[in-house]
Amino acid sequence: MSDNVPFEIQEEIIKRLPVKSLIRFRSVSKSWKSLIDSSDFITHYRSQRQHLLVYNYQSVDNRNCVSIVDDYTFPQHSVSVTLPLFVKMLRRYRKIGSSHGLLCLYREGEVVIWNPLITKAVVVNVPNNDEMFNTELGFGVCRETRDPKIVKIRYMDRFTDMEGVSSIPWQVEIFTVSTGEWRSLSSNLPRKSIVFGYRQIEDGVCVDGVYYWLATDRSTVDDATEAYTMIMSFDMTSEEFREVNLPDRFVYHVSMWDLDIYSLRESLVLVEFNFNNPVYDVWMMEDGVPKSFTKLFTFHVPDAIITCVHGFRKSGEVVMEVIEDDWEVRSLVVYEPNLKRITNLGISHSANDVSKIYVHSYMETLLLLDQPSFTIFDNGNRYVVNWNGELNSRWSLKHTSKE
Repeated sequence: MSDNVPFEIQEEIIKRLPVKSLIRFRSVSKSWKSLIDSSDFITHYRSQRQHLLVYNYQSVDNRNCVSIVDDYTFPQHSVSVTLPLFVKMLRRYRKIGSSHGLLCLYREGEVVIWNPLITKAVVVNVPNNDEMFNTELGFGVCRETRDPKIVKIRYMDRFTDMEGVSSIPWQVEIFTVSTGEWRSLSSNLPRKSIVFGYRQIEDGVCVDGVYYWLATDRSTVDDATEAYTMIMSFDMTSEEFREVNLPDRFVYHVSMWDLDIYSLRESLVLVEFNFNNPVYDVWMMEDGVPKSFTKLFTFHVPDAIITCVHGFRKSGEVVMEVIEDDWEVRSLVVYEPNLKRITNLGISHSANDVSKIYVHSYMETLLLLDQPSFTIFDNGNRYVVNWNGELNSRWSLKHTSKE
């Protein structure tokens, strides 16, 4: 860029570029690198470019990951994604959620926060869990500071002993990347009668910095335990829990196990299904107003069996996994609700217990660019792994040098 162009104008142009270009342009000049690497630029960088990340895990030695641009060209523009060391070591994992371009993955006491576009990931060790407690995790980026946060909830799950459960308090902790520490939250905790539900794809979903879980409210009426379906939320900015009441049809007539929640264009979406009925109903919460859900559409696949709904494209198309007639292959497809058309993405895996397809929708971001490679947060300290280039065991994660 010409030296005759004022740097302020250069900055305005640079901040509109996609992330991949920004990473390359860091090597053009010292001033550009200093600008792009600055905390202020990283925090305030905004992009509306959305991608669909597809991680096809066949086995430890057979896995690939591609990122597909989610725009009018979908699915033509895709690129191979290099997996960071920490993501490779996860192998199979639980997805906690995605927020502001970051993915949060969990396995065996460790959380990995990953920015796919810049091939950067950090590990957060989760404090040891007591087997007597259930543990729920949530993830999101603070709307004001752009600081990634993890919320950890530990609670007793005993439907048969409501009196005993009520005497044991919830334990809530919050981790922030900026401080590298966990801290306790003792006020505004959820009622002890609430139990979180298991989801097939991810623990919950983050929408505009608010994390949502499907849950059940257990109440004792006339010595009998009754359960009501609901949604719990946690705001990553105010750090407050909130109960989201559902319409009566879901509260009283639909089991929590027949519902799932997703994000669509920064709105909360509820998908209702029944294992005995191959029809799926899609509902969207209106303007964040509890109890106000509008039915968007219904879909089904007459010639195949839907095994998993992964989420939604930016356009509203459903991304799902199906098993076709031969029962040997699971394929990734998208459903276009207006045309009622199904398109096979050409991505498949064998229908066994080992292989698995993970699908993540994410926006472009520079978050984590200022974190050193191979960073681990553990017990209030930040470490950088001395990696010898061998992906052989968890040993290399535990033997670190302090930065």
